[in-house]
Amino acid sequence: MKAMILAAGRGERMRPLTDHTPKPLLPVGGKPLIVWQIEKLVAAGMPDIVVNAAWLGDRLQDALGDGSRYGARLSWSQEDPPLETAGGIARALPLLGVEPFLVVNGDVWCDWDFRDALARAHALRSRAARAWLLLVDNPPHHPQGDFVLAPDSRVHASPTASSPLTAPRLTFSGIGVYDHALFEDVSGEHPAALAPLLRGAMQEQAVIGTHHRGIWMDIGTPERLQQLDTQLTM
Repeated sequence: MKAMILAAGRGERMRPLTDHTPKPLLPVGGKPLIVWQIEKLVAAGMPDIVVNAAWLGDRLQDALGDGSRYGARLSWSQEDPPLETAGGIARALPLLGVEPFLVVNGDVWCDWDFRDALARAHALRSRAARAWLLLVDNPPHHPQGDFVLAPDSRVHASPTASSPLTAPRLTFSGIGVYDHALFEDVSGEHPAALAPLLRGAMQEQAVIGTHHRGIWMDIGTPERLQQLDTQLTM
């Protein structure tokens, strides 16, 4: 199974840290944030990793190279201009093989076991779904959440008969397993957001998910970067 790390973002909320350093290379716990992701994927048996890059992409690629020092085989998908999440994934599809693949935001920290991704890929096929999403409890900076998880593991954009009003809205973690079919109408040549694709698939009952109750952080600000650094160095 192949994986993709989304690393093309400008990191506006991280400025000035990201003015001269790609966000994925910001150090945390003694090494760049993206290296934690790479090492975790390799440990889970997924050394074939695609990384997309845009802002300061040359510096990112120069720093990580082919990934061999981490036991990985990195492939690079360069974007100019940045293509947003769905556009970036669509551009990288030729590098991701033909089977469902794992995508991880480069700026999240999570203790979910990546080895579970293969089982989620099998679930896509058995449930006739095009996406599986890891959902987490809503963090303080995103209290309204994103989606509703029904008892049958289907994910909905809003409450339905199978996911009543009592079902809480959860936050999308930025970790998902996708079938190529989700991106069949995305060219990979123009910016395209992921949320509209997911909502469209939800209307067709084609998105499933899991509620992860472990550790998850969106490392989107210098303060949260410092918080994670403190936790990792304690």
